Amino acid sequence: MKIVLAIDPGQEKCGIAVLSDEAVLHMSVVPRKHAASAVVSLCTRFSPQAIIIGNGTGSSFLADELEAKTDLPVEVVDEAYSTQKAKIRYFQHNPPRGLRRLIPRGLLTPPRAYDDYVALILAESHLAQ
Repeated sequence: MKIVLAIDPGQEKCGIAVLSDEAVLHMSVVPRKHAASAVVSLCTRFSPQAIIIGNGTGSSFLADELEAKTDLPVEVVDEAYSTQKAKIRYFQHNPPRGLRRLIPRGLLTPPRAYDDYVALILAESHLAQ
């Protein structure tokens, strides 16, 4: 069973997802300053075979930091269109309720940060290859 840890890096916050071939094991959004320590903790807990980082804001700095703190291969991948795909996935898992369900989903903004869903999309793309 292959396990990967994916990160959607950002200036303020990072989305993190841990996936196996069979299931989503963990999803969270953490402040950027705590991202490396959260990843190290998750590596200890889940023992992934690789770390995947989207090529967005601060990705090279975070990749260097994680290569120094873990013994895992760190791969920076293209994250084109992952935010749009993540927004769709967010609303599939969290359908709007009340009057918000009448608004077309393309016009809605999720009520919370959904960077963890971006990391989920990155991990799924990596596992599909």
